Amino acid sequence: MKIASFNANGIRARMPVVLRWLEEQVPDVLCIQETKVQDSQFPVNAFEDAGYHSFFRGQKSYNGVAVISRIPPVSACFGFNPDDDEQVRLARIDFDRFTVVNTYVPQGQSPDSEKFQYKLDWLSRLRSYFETGFSASDPLIWAGDFNIAPHPIDVYDPQALAGSVCYHPLEHRALDAIRRLGFTDVYRKHKPDDPGFSFWDYRIPNALKRKLGWRIDHIWATASAAEKSRSAWIDAEPRTWEKPSDHTFIVAVFDL
Repeated sequence: MKIASFNANGIRARMPVVLRWLEEQVPDVLCIQETKVQDSQFPVNAFEDAGYHSFFRGQKSYNGVAVISRIPPVSACFGFNPDDDEQVRLARIDFDRFTVVNTYVPQGQSPDSEKFQYKLDWLSRLRSYFETGFSASDPLIWAGDFNIAPHPIDVYDPQALAGSVCYHPLEHRALDAIRRLGFTDVYRKHKPDDPGFSFWDYRIPNALKRKLGWRIDHIWATASAAEKSRSAWIDAEPRTWEKPSDHTFIVAVFDL
């Protein structure tokens, strides 16, 4: 089972990249974040023509999550609960043998902003969501743009970036609290010494070529799923294609 994640930074603008990648890599499940499109405008037909089911929830210009899959799911739901009418940032898709949760964690803007506190509060809610809804024995795969680089190896300059948004001690503490529920960072399991950046800021000239990146896109899994993971990688090539996202695809393969 090949499971991937990609922050599209606007799904309509990124469809040539996504469709090309799907054709080349043929994942079973692709989690997409920052679709930035209302549901009525989501490109269902294009994914259907490519052989994929689509499950999505969006809003105009901001946020939005989607999961597309070659296999039909048992159920799909969005948000922390059925009455969640906040920003569209979480999708849960149940398949026969496993569950995928796709999240677009708030970016946080800056550590002294209200948006940063919102990010910390959102991560606390996410921890409660996992704690009450799942156990380590459940085959759960959590994927998405976490907007957190967990360790020094995950940023291009850990000393200069220390304390900045997406690489801040309070974010690390919040993410580690979720990890302690029983999650494994699947990429790090298979690539313990490879920085494997997944995001390169548009505002930095030649960031990809200069290797000035961050690993803020992740695939984590509970113990029962992580033990069945066979490989993981980040495909940086699509970041070189025409009109790319500022992120690229992260992939993990499981015997599920």
